[in-house]
Formats: sequence, C-alpha cells, structure tokens
Amino acid sequence: MLEISHLSLHYGRHLALDDFSLSVGKGETVVILGANGAGKSSLLKAIAGVTPADKGTSISFNGRPIHSLPPHQIVEAGIALVPEGRGVFGDLTVDENLALGAFAKRARAHANDSRTFVYELFPKLEERRRQYVNTMSGGEQQMVAIGRALMSKPDLLMLDEPSLGLAPVVVGDLFRSLGQIRQRGLALLIVEQNVKMSLSIADRGYLAEAGRITGEDAATSLLSTPAVQRAFLGGAA
Repeated sequence: MLEISHLSLHYGRHLALDDFSLSVGKGETVVILGANGAGKSSLLKAIAGVTPADKGTSISFNGRPIHSLPPHQIVEAGIALVPEGRGVFGDLTVDENLALGAFAKRARAHANDSRTFVYELFPKLEERRRQYVNTMSGGEQQMVAIGRALMSKPDLLMLDEPSLGLAPVVVGDLFRSLGQIRQRGLALLIVEQNVKMSLSIADRGYLAEAGRITGEDAATSLLSTPAVQRAFLGGAA
C-alpha cells in the first residue's frame, strides 16, 4: 500500500531524515519508535505533503507516486494525518469539525456513514456534538481530531503522538478505539512514545534514531528486543 524508499529531508542545512525506507501493507498497523529528534514527525509530514522531501525520494501509495503532490491531493488519494497537538478548530463545534473532515471529494458521499462510525467509536462526541471544541478536555479534543481524519474516508490513517499529554485512563480508551479502527481494515501508521500500548495493537514496528531507520521487526519481537527495553521500557542493558 505505502512504499517509501530513499526518503531524505532537510530543514535548511539540518538533515532531519536520512535515506528512510519503509512500507505499510493494506490493513496493517505499523509503529515508528524513537526518541525525540529521531525524525518521526518529519516522516509523517513528508508523507502527508506538508513538508517537501529532498530530490531522489520515492513515496508511492496504492501504486501511485505521491511525493510531488500537494497535501489536499494526498488526502484525496486516501491518506489522513492526525498531527501532534491535534490541530482542531476550537471555535467550531464537534459537528462542524467533522463536517470539515468530509470535504474531500472521496469522502462526501460517505459523510453520513462516516459520522455514524465516529459517534459509535466515540459516544462522548455524539453527546457533545454541538459543543465548541475549545471547551473540551484534551482527550475529547483528540477524539475530535481522530474523528475528523476518519471523515475523509482514508485507507491509511497516520497519528503523531496520539496519547501525548493524556491521562493514563484516557490513553487506554484511546488505544482501544484505535484497535476498533484497525478491525475495520484501515491501515495505521503511528508515531508514539507509549511503546507497550502502541505495540499491543501493531503488526510491525521500526526503530528510528538520528534521522535513520535502525531496525525493523514484528511488534511482539520488538517488545523483547534489548534495545527497545533499554530505551523505552526500563530494561537492563
């Protein structure tokens, strides 16, 4: 589904990504693990077309090159990004935020079904559909951000640090919801510091360090990998 090869990205003279190569299969959940500054957010922004990659990069989705497309055409191709910090429209209601998510041509005919799914996934949002988003908690705003992305009818949903700043009980609910999204056949590409939670719903994971991919394995294997245990799970050296 998603195929990336030789992805490099600079911010001025700073090299943020150095020859990244990875893939996400249809319906697959893939996690990117790495410390701050490893290039994980830059990777998602490059895929989404928000930050242009360097020449020589190849990004294809469903067999179609997308690395030169603007962000709105990448959404039309079937990729949605939930950015770090959520990016919701706080002065609009829940319903209005979701309606904006269905603006893509591919999504308009499915808007009612997509909204029904979002409200089934997040019942709190249906209860508060006319509430202004800037009056909601961080966890509820994250639900809105995910719901808005789902309204675009994506084949691949990308999430950048979805649990950041959320209470543990909210994080548990969030990952249960992501598990439900996965069960509907959507592919997920997740950047997340909560290693145990993210790997619990993933098929595979990649390790990133200093702008490069340094490892790849099945999610269950990564949980027992010494490098992952030392870096993220408090394991012994």
